[in-house]
Amino acid sequence: MSSHATADVDLAAVAAVIGEPSRAAMLDALMSGRALTAGELGRAAGIGRSATSEHLARLVAGGLVEVTVQGRHRYHRLSGPAVGHALEALSHIAPPKRVTSLKDSSRARSLWLARTCYDHLAGACGVALHDLLLDGGLVVAASPGYAVTPPGEEWFADLGVDVAAARSRRRSFARPCLDWTERRPHLAGALAAATTARLLDLGWFARRGDDTRALRVTDAGRVALDGLWGRAAGDGLSAPGGARAAG
Repeated sequence: MSSHATADVDLAAVAAVIGEPSRAAMLDALMSGRALTAGELGRAAGIGRSATSEHLARLVAGGLVEVTVQGRHRYHRLSGPAVGHALEALSHIAPPKRVTSLKDSSRARSLWLARTCYDHLAGACGVALHDLLLDGGLVVAASPGYAVTPPGEEWFADLGVDVAAARSRRRSFARPCLDWTERRPHLAGALAAATTARLLDLGWFARRGDDTRALRVTDAGRVALDGLWGRAAGDGLSAPGGARAAG
């Protein structure tokens, strides 16, 4: 047996790091895919500076968060796509949070319509993009995920997405990721990350104020996306339970 072999993995160790409300709130904020300061993460968790430092130290020691130093500033981000994928997967078995205010209700609708899942588009718009690519023959199933077809290469090039650069990334190129609100796949991987970044650069999606994960479709985005997947970009898409989607 190899000296590197192990009998099992310590799920309890990871669960102990994630399973604390303040740390869970920080991880949720980092699912935006952006690097955040300790102050921003503390505000997301609703805790003070000292407690923020302690919780961040646990997250870093647990391998879930990494720190980048730029000058006098320290920025925190998820340590990789695998962490984001694991957190999204946990959302499928986690009980829903109780909605106790109009703000909570509005955020829930926003997360359902469009949000980031680490660094790629999720929610109803993410699922619509996934379906558009598959139904249009722009991507096809190819182990271990998806491959881009020649028409897809042209489509992504017209959108301004560098498919070759996405392929060169040291991570999964394109794969399905089960969406926790839609219960259907959205697109994940380097190609999805590049596409999401492009949609944000074009101004078709924008982040919702201080909420770093929820996205909104802009007026320009509604016009542009109507030609791509129509219904998902409009007001007519109904949220779970019959609520109307917030634009």
